[in-house]
Amino acid sequence: MSISRRDMLRVVLGAGSAFAATSSQARASRTVRIGALKFGTVNWELETLKKHGFDAANGIDLDIVYFAGEEASNVAFLAGDLDIIVSDWLWVSRLRANGGDVTLVPYSTAVGAIMIPRDSPIRTLDELAGKSIAVAGGPLDKSWLLIRAMAERDSGIDLTRQSQVVYGAPPLLQQKMIEGEFDALLNFWHFCARLEAKGFRRLLGADDAALALGASGPVSALGYVFHEKWAARNPSAITGFIKASNAAKNVLASSDSEWQTLAPIVRAEGNELKTLRDRYREGIPKRPIAQDAADAAKLYRVLAAIGGKKLVGKASEMAPGTFWRVVSQ
Repeated sequence: MSISRRDMLRVVLGAGSAFAATSSQARASRTVRIGALKFGTVNWELETLKKHGFDAANGIDLDIVYFAGEEASNVAFLAGDLDIIVSDWLWVSRLRANGGDVTLVPYSTAVGAIMIPRDSPIRTLDELAGKSIAVAGGPLDKSWLLIRAMAERDSGIDLTRQSQVVYGAPPLLQQKMIEGEFDALLNFWHFCARLEAKGFRRLLGADDAALALGASGPVSALGYVFHEKWAARNPSAITGFIKASNAAKNVLASSDSEWQTLAPIVRAEGNELKTLRDRYREGIPKRPIAQDAADAAKLYRVLAAIGGKKLVGKASEMAPGTFWRVVSQ
């Protein structure tokens, strides 16, 4: 079967038009590389974001790069191999104080809590004096420092001196707490939620300590961190990512069936999945970023006083711009 020159021309022009349209779409979709811990809770949001195509709907192609540890993702980010990571405002502020241009937008207000067995006689923070306390995250963990500061101010107790404190990895301490080796455990929020589902009680949350120490509302513990220069060069990319993130949060906040889909990733089911869902929802930031930044600055002073240079370096105040100014304007 022969084809005429005119028909051949139509094929060529049609292919050219299709190629041009595809190229245009490729140019409109900006790849954004985000680093995430392989089994971190941020994956629940990112999985939802990708599943529903919220990245494509907002003009970006989110490329998720997985890491085994936080230090590795931080190094990759600072080396320029990633556009975004999740970290806390203390880390961001310290980098800015040393001349860096990193900044953040809030990701989650969920924080750890001191968990105790259901039948424990302990009812107040000062009753932890003389008791064994396991602490995940080390002696400079932000939640631990806030709770220590509250105990010292309100009860005159130095928990590091008047209690038997053990530091360790979150999963290990979690298991030992279940086996009854400690009177109390301060762990990260999702570990606390799993304990809660097993019948353990929350004695005091780091969010409670933050409010007692001057915060006016829930303060974001973590944020999506990026370089200001990158955001200035790629305004549609950072805006698209923030919109996609918010869309995923809205789904997770409103759809119980979505959590059933996520169950294999969350690695929970039944009451444990429900408790994790509810605690995650409580941690979705709801306040204007300017309020978050103002409260974080108050807490920074408390943390700087108790954690010293090992925690914050030489800066006694949170560095301006730690929370992204563009969003707060």
